[in-house]
Amino acid sequence: MENFFLKLSIMLVPGLMAITCHEVSHGYIAWLRGDNTARHEGRLTLNPLKHLDIIGTLMIIVIGIGWAKPVPVNFNNLRNPKRDMIWVAAAGPITNLLLATFSAFLLRSVVAFSAPFSESSWLQLFLDPIVLMLAFSVYINLLLAIFNLIPIPPLDGGRVLAGLLPYRQAAALSRIEPYGMIIIIGLVFFTDIFKYVLYPFLNLGIHLLAGSESRMVFSVTQYLMR
Repeated sequence: MENFFLKLSIMLVPGLMAITCHEVSHGYIAWLRGDNTARHEGRLTLNPLKHLDIIGTLMIIVIGIGWAKPVPVNFNNLRNPKRDMIWVAAAGPITNLLLATFSAFLLRSVVAFSAPFSESSWLQLFLDPIVLMLAFSVYINLLLAIFNLIPIPPLDGGRVLAGLLPYRQAAALSRIEPYGMIIIIGLVFFTDIFKYVLYPFLNLGIHLLAGSESRMVFSVTQYLMR
């Protein structure tokens, strides 16, 4: 039980920040493009309680990936629904990529700063939890960005693809959306999509962003996911 709460203390803040910022970015770009639905419903806030989905948050802790309550967007209110849908959908993964990049920069900076100090020093004891949270932040934000770019609606990649396709093909793709989550669950639990598609991109992203600290990101993530 003690081990569970230790892991929870490391994962909760970066996990909630990743999914909260992801959803807020959708609503914010929709607002800029003419739809104020998310703003009207009080969803343009970084307060995680406004976006919390209990099952989605538990999934972060259990399998390392989760979700928040989707921010409502009325695409008919957008100035150019087909074009603006691309930007609204892409905002989430782009935000996660930016968070992963910033977390990796902070991780490398904090590790370099703390290197001269002994492991038992008060400063090292203070910085160790921050390093662990930053390492997990790199992982979870990259994973959310890559996962959401799978081109199946209602994932962001599916909506980006629908915005890029001609109207007939976009309409055909959109008809998949009611069954999209069933397809995605099937892919995640009954295929090797993580092993052969998502993880190669995830590993590449971690190496590119974390550099010499990529091993730390992998070891921290492996410990948390055990």
